[in-house]
Amino acid sequence: MPGPSGTGAVTRSTLRQQIADALRDEVLAGRLQPGQEFTVKEIAEQYGVSATPVREALVDLSAQGLLDADHHRGFRVHEYSVDDFRGMIEARGLVTDGMFLVLIDDRRGGPDPDDPRIAAALAGVRRRGEEAQRAAAAGDLTILIGYDLRFWRELAVLFGNRYLSDFLHRLRVQSWVCTVQHLRRLSDLRGALWCGHTELVDALARRDAPHARSLVDAYNAHSLALIERLAGG
Repeated sequence: MPGPSGTGAVTRSTLRQQIADALRDEVLAGRLQPGQEFTVKEIAEQYGVSATPVREALVDLSAQGLLDADHHRGFRVHEYSVDDFRGMIEARGLVTDGMFLVLIDDRRGGPDPDDPRIAAALAGVRRRGEEAQRAAAAGDLTILIGYDLRFWRELAVLFGNRYLSDFLHRLRVQSWVCTVQHLRRLSDLRGALWCGHTELVDALARRDAPHARSLVDAYNAHSLALIERLAGG
């Protein structure tokens, strides 16, 4: 009998995550629309795998708030409202405020940009921010989402903690799922998307919490105004 380190469990777990990631990307790309229904069997046939890892992946995405489970009809993509997005914006603001506590609380310390490891991590986050900015300026939503999610996750780890990062990542995925249905209705997104990623990194690196907070506040206000306008139109 194989022990707990047997490769079978690892393979299934990896496949489960791969399917969950692929389906999440389908939702973010707009290929799976809000309210669209599907079954475990349909997804298993689409990816050419057994039903078990598919069912597990769908349950995971349901727990993350991206899908709704219907015991009789399968699963459907969750439909978020503008009110939901307002709540996400408020929650995101509260979570990012936790990042700024590191900068203003001397007892907690904070990342030292003179530390070579911190400097390297900052450079990596900044590169992610540069790629996100280029995608935002070009109106390339798919590329932007990928880099933006990585940017905020790494930024939260660097200036917050792993638990904060995990929660913020979940919020940001939900935010993108909510907004992408509106943003993809625009034929040209150039100039419409927030692109202050590197300015935020620089503000945090020099421990300028007020400027960092003002950037995030402006970003949240911009995002909410844009989605409210698109949803109302």
